[in-house]
Amino acid sequence: MVGPDPLRDARGAMKRAALVDHRLAAQRISSTSFRRPAEVVAWLGAVQAQDYLGALWAVGLRMKEARELEVERALADRSIVRTWPMRGTLHFVAAADARWMIELLAPRMLRRAAKRLRDLGIDGPTLSRARRLLAERLAGTPVTRPAVYAALDAGGVSTAGQHGIHLLWCLAHECFLCFGPRERKQQTFVLFDEWLPRARSRPYEEALAALASRYFTGHGPATLADFAWWSGLTLGEARQAVDLARAELEEATFDRRAHWFVARDAPDAPRAGERLGAYLLPAFDEFVVAYADRTAALAPQFATHLNAGGGVLNPIAVVGGRVVATWKRTLSRGAVTLAPSPFTPLTAAQARAIGRAFRRYAEFLGAAPVAPFFAEPEDSGAKRG
Repeated sequence: MVGPDPLRDARGAMKRAALVDHRLAAQRISSTSFRRPAEVVAWLGAVQAQDYLGALWAVGLRMKEARELEVERALADRSIVRTWPMRGTLHFVAAADARWMIELLAPRMLRRAAKRLRDLGIDGPTLSRARRLLAERLAGTPVTRPAVYAALDAGGVSTAGQHGIHLLWCLAHECFLCFGPRERKQQTFVLFDEWLPRARSRPYEEALAALASRYFTGHGPATLADFAWWSGLTLGEARQAVDLARAELEEATFDRRAHWFVARDAPDAPRAGERLGAYLLPAFDEFVVAYADRTAALAPQFATHLNAGGGVLNPIAVVGGRVVATWKRTLSRGAVTLAPSPFTPLTAAQARAIGRAFRRYAEFLGAAPVAPFFAEPEDSGAKRG
């Protein structure tokens, strides 16, 4: 006799817990075999990265036994790169994907920004002069932002106010430059063609299909609207992309809407006692930012805790598939302290689970976790699947 399906309700629709379990597995948060940063970034398609240190952890938490310096080495060895591929926002992308992804998605963002650029006086002649100056200044070497600005100002291209960052933003959207490795605490810029000589273009439909495949493989189950939000495509373009990738995708219904995912990465049904998996996620993590509708993991009444306004998202703690708290860290003399701000009082079990997640974050930083939020010695041998 076949019992009730633990993943679906009586109507055959996916249950909320099953949806979140799928996403945690697809995003390689709950379980991973990845050992290199480039594997993580290529799997997800892109990892939002305007919060640089948080983005390092976003990659590291999806790896086995990762360390922060290891993710930074991937940026220095050019296997991943930080640039503006989609939505006008900084992301990490795999080096091999940078050109086709920017060429697919950047034109729309440049059109949307046209008025703002005109208001700033950033026009064709200004960009041409900036290219000439930076082609010389960046040739063969990474250059810090202050030095980039100095070269532009000396050549008669103003970087005052918002001019500098908008110039760099435009040039990155043209695949003229991108970020290089950090120099101490300073970000650097490099010439795109020099830094990523093997980055290739793709025909339009091939690029659309590849983008849909990456998104639903690394983020599914998700809706068409989620994909359009994440990518910056119109709904029509997103629908075309899904049609082109449909052979790889499965469809399920959740909350009366079609959700797409890759069936081979569906997790097993959770067993009793496994619902308290806890994860500390950085600000702007793909687990929340990659979806237009975040209510499966974040109760609507707590949405302002995550995003109080101004476009800044806080780091979050996820327990049992739900966002239950935001958090901050304090680093001091080789130690790290966690300060969670729970939405409702934590149970003892939730606090212990967050402590175990905190210990793993401290290991990533190479810092000692400070009480009370660290795993007790008997928990420290727990291994991640």
